[in-house]
Amino acid sequence: MKKLKDYTISFIGLKDGNHQFEYDIDNSFFELFDYTEFNDVTLKVVIALVKKPNMLEFTFNTSGNIGVNCDVTTEPYQEPINGSMRLVVKFGDALNNDNEELVIVPHNTYELNIAQYIYEMVLLTIPVKRVHPGVLDGTLESDILEKLSALEPKINEESEEVDPRWNKLKGLIK
Repeated sequence: MKKLKDYTISFIGLKDGNHQFEYDIDNSFFELFDYTEFNDVTLKVVIALVKKPNMLEFTFNTSGNIGVNCDVTTEPYQEPINGSMRLVVKFGDALNNDNEELVIVPHNTYELNIAQYIYEMVLLTIPVKRVHPGVLDGTLESDILEKLSALEPKINEESEEVDPRWNKLKGLIK
């Protein structure tokens, strides 16, 4: 199991310019944060670092698949993930990470642990409502979908009468 220290970038020995770091993320990464909502994780995170004399510019890019459960049917499926995030690290007198895109670290800092930033980026990339693609295109057959369709209210358009008060209100629009 990888530890959080595996996600520490030591920038003190790097020359000014462009650098690239790659990480393969799986379930063990999220277990470090006690997050067990994902079934199967296969992500690749590529971090581009531009080192300048007075600051560091990180660009995080992730792509891959995360196994999640559908919010409608609870069926597991693979959610494709593509996300990016930018982070600027400047040097100052004290640590200040109040801003999500700008972090100020003390002048004597020589390394930065990026695990928390990767974790947050991936969680923010996941859709709020996770719906199995088979539900959207109608190809998924599930007991839950059958029960939901049986409980769906039936509207009989022939017996649908409009309240005459609505007709009076429609006259105000003209």
